[in-house]
Amino acid sequence: MSSQTIHLFLNPIAGRGSAGRRRGRILELLQQAGLDVDLHLSQHAGDLEAQVLETLQAGAERLIVAGGDGSIHEAVNGIFRSGIKAGLGVIPTGTGNDFAKACAIPLNWEHATSLLADRIAANENPRKIDVGQFNDRFFANGAGVGFDAKVTRVAQSIRIPMGDLVYLVAIFRTMLGGIVTPTLKITADDFQWQAPVTLAAISNGPWIGGMFHIAPMANNADGTLELLIAKPVTRRRICSLLPKLINGTHVRENDILHRPVTSLQIRCDEAIPSHLDGEVQPLQSEFEIRVLPGALNLL
Repeated sequence: MSSQTIHLFLNPIAGRGSAGRRRGRILELLQQAGLDVDLHLSQHAGDLEAQVLETLQAGAERLIVAGGDGSIHEAVNGIFRSGIKAGLGVIPTGTGNDFAKACAIPLNWEHATSLLADRIAANENPRKIDVGQFNDRFFANGAGVGFDAKVTRVAQSIRIPMGDLVYLVAIFRTMLGGIVTPTLKITADDFQWQAPVTLAAISNGPWIGGMFHIAPMANNADGTLELLIAKPVTRRRICSLLPKLINGTHVRENDILHRPVTSLQIRCDEAIPSHLDGEVQPLQSEFEIRVLPGALNLL
């Protein structure tokens, strides 16, 4: 395998199937820039991560992912499991594309592909992006414990194409089952918290769910994560907070506590839901989280 080959990992079902429909045009744009492209198609959940790991171990140095935040999540975990400092390029073809927005990557996938191809062809230096570690997994954009993880699970069960609105619909569906407020013990740098919460969000980038500006202060190249804790709230209060969550003004509310952190521990007496980059994780009761400053090379 030539180290000069660009390996394109494409998730055909990302963006409700839009990534698969764009495959031919993406390849055309990359090849027009003179790039030697090797295409890898993801077949099922976890397959993209496994293929990235295998490809890096075989000598690859540069990867491109065409997909959404879930595809990027798998690619990042493949990279960090390999221990190889590979360069990662992103073509946003998902539903939310939160990581792309955090990195100022154009959401127009054709424009993003052309710009990426030109940077690679010109051999431009990659940008350094922070990554979060969450127990033995990694996240590129954000993690969450509690209510937002339950929303993520519900959103993944909705099959009707509706773009970013799927997460808004999922919030209302999740509320029908009641608002669970587990007691969490959170220790983060010089901050401690032990009380019931609706959720604890740990953000590397500003957005989650495509439309929610959960951490407007977040910068994924500043060596910190943003911890936001939502105190116990009612269904009515969640509804009143939603417009503020969309425009990023919720951080001024008394229900929300914010701290910039570099590491934190979360403990709960029961196993609770969590997510990484919108990917639901197994129920767990202990969480070790830290930032890895400048750990990802973004092409």
